[in-house]
Amino acid sequence: MLTLGFFFIALLYSIVGFGGGSSYLAVLAIAEIPYEIMPKLSLICNLLVVTGGSWHYYRNGNFNKRLVLPFVLSSVPFAFLGGLYPISEKTFMILLAASLVFAGIRLLFVERSESEVVTLPSTLSSFIVGSCLGLLSGLVGLGGGIFLSPLMLNFKWGKAKEVAATASAFIFINSLAGLAGQMLKGVPSDLLDFWPLFLAVLAGGQIGSYISNHKKVSHLFVQRGTAVLILIIGSRILYKILSTVPDLQ
Repeated sequence: MLTLGFFFIALLYSIVGFGGGSSYLAVLAIAEIPYEIMPKLSLICNLLVVTGGSWHYYRNGNFNKRLVLPFVLSSVPFAFLGGLYPISEKTFMILLAASLVFAGIRLLFVERSESEVVTLPSTLSSFIVGSCLGLLSGLVGLGGGIFLSPLMLNFKWGKAKEVAATASAFIFINSLAGLAGQMLKGVPSDLLDFWPLFLAVLAGGQIGSYISNHKKVSHLFVQRGTAVLILIIGSRILYKILSTVPDLQ
């Protein structure tokens, strides 16, 4: 069931240009996988999904280097440091739950409309956003695209395809840097036992990327359905955390 779930997560997320890290983490949390290995699994799966997506966007000419590079270059050192920094299980779960709830709300209300007027962000804005999202990505095991994409759409920093291409590249680089930091803390001996998940997301990601670039599909429907899913799971994790807090009285 975990393998099947990862396949469909990769399929749905790759259609809208994401890697699926938020939902991988949510499902792993529900399955009670040890928190030390969760970011590593999520980041590996992110890489497997967005590699194909990034290639499709590049081949179709959707990359805007002026838009992509500042976000990517600023995120790399912070994603690495975030992955390297040790945090407790409670801190990890709080960050995960808060990230899922916030991401769900952002995805639920953002419109995927094609803007007539596009204004590129300033280099400073790109560096601030890239640094903050890179740090969060490394700490928790997210790619960061699920936060970057709604932000770019809201501020009209790019056309829909450019935003998806930027998010895809951002997720790839962030996941690579975050994974490097995570692995320096130690490589779990049972990491390769999860190989069916890696195959599942590789297949789902390739299919989703092809659909996104060659077929007519309602991105808004997929996006909002995904938002509801991670909102429910994020709220459940947050409730579980709060319910374990001792009564101050």
